[in-house]
Amino acid sequence: MFQEGLLKDKVVLVTGGGTGLGRAMSTRFLELGAKVAIASRRQEVLEQAAQEMMAATGGEVFATPTNVRDPVQVSQMMDAVEARFGRIDVLLNNAAGNFVSPTERLSHRAVDAVLGIVLHGTFYCTLELGKRWIAKKQGGAVLNIATTYATTGSGYVVPSAVAKAGVVSLTKSLAAEWGKYGIRLNAIAPGPFPTEGAWSRLMPTPEFQAKFEKRIPLGRVGEHSELANLASYLISDLSAYVTGDLIHIDGGETVWNGGEFNILDDISSEQWDMLEAMRKVK
Repeated sequence: MFQEGLLKDKVVLVTGGGTGLGRAMSTRFLELGAKVAIASRRQEVLEQAAQEMMAATGGEVFATPTNVRDPVQVSQMMDAVEARFGRIDVLLNNAAGNFVSPTERLSHRAVDAVLGIVLHGTFYCTLELGKRWIAKKQGGAVLNIATTYATTGSGYVVPSAVAKAGVVSLTKSLAAEWGKYGIRLNAIAPGPFPTEGAWSRLMPTPEFQAKFEKRIPLGRVGEHSELANLASYLISDLSAYVTGDLIHIDGGETVWNGGEFNILDDISSEQWDMLEAMRKVK
């Protein structure tokens, strides 16, 4: 459904772009004609991913090792990407960290680790690039990866919930403030999308995974290509009038969890017959 060359010559910077969903989205951008810079802390992983993505797509990938928690490194990353490609058109804030734990077991270091990557890193990257765009009178697009519980909260992932809620607020706030500069900001709230890294920390056993899948009306987890296609649309010129939005891609998980009586999925036809008969008696 996408036009050939939809992202032709756009320069897209993807944090956390060497693995998992970041790599899937980066690969799709390359297929659609973009030039992609990927950033994360592990240089070896980045460089291998860059080589493999270029071999698979024929596109151009620039790997720049960066710790997004460090604003100095963020600035140096932007310098390096601009030196390589001449400009940056799109920022995808995908770098994240998360794990499940009862909140009372967390140390302040554990809290700082998640907030540092997810909230501070997203803010540092967005602020640094936004300043550059405004100074150059250049428009651009920022896409932030949030989560379904960013607006509802969730136990056992509280640092992530707090950080992602901040990311959503940042998205909406700057969409309002920076629209006059031609800068768009949107966010995606993915449901369960299996990745080797995050899946092992959040859903380490088949039993965990089965519980999550049961809560999804469509009855399955997401495929990486589905998220990558949504991201491609949101950073493209086809979505030029979309800004300040949070788009869910979760198979209906959020609306199922939000409905008080949706647990009635578990009631059998025979039980419904019994309830109907009880109503008629009254």
